[in-house]
Amino acid sequence: MGAVGAVSVWGMSDRTQRHLGNKFENNGMDLGVLFTELPFVLLAGAVVPAVVWALGAWLLGRRRPRSDLHA
Repeated sequence: MGAVGAVSVWGMSDRTQRHLGNKFENNGMDLGVLFTELPFVLLAGAVVPAVVWALGAWLLGRRRPRSDLHA
């Protein structure tokens, strides 16, 4: 889900639209952005949510009292 959201936000940005030629008469069209930026956007969209979830799980796991030490 994170990768889809990241690509959607990236695709709707003014900078990306300008590179893909959605301005007057396709001035400044640069399809190289698909090969240079898109892989990084997909990777960041997949990795960042997983890292945030893991960090949250680790932090919440540290806050619990350890009941197994009372045995």
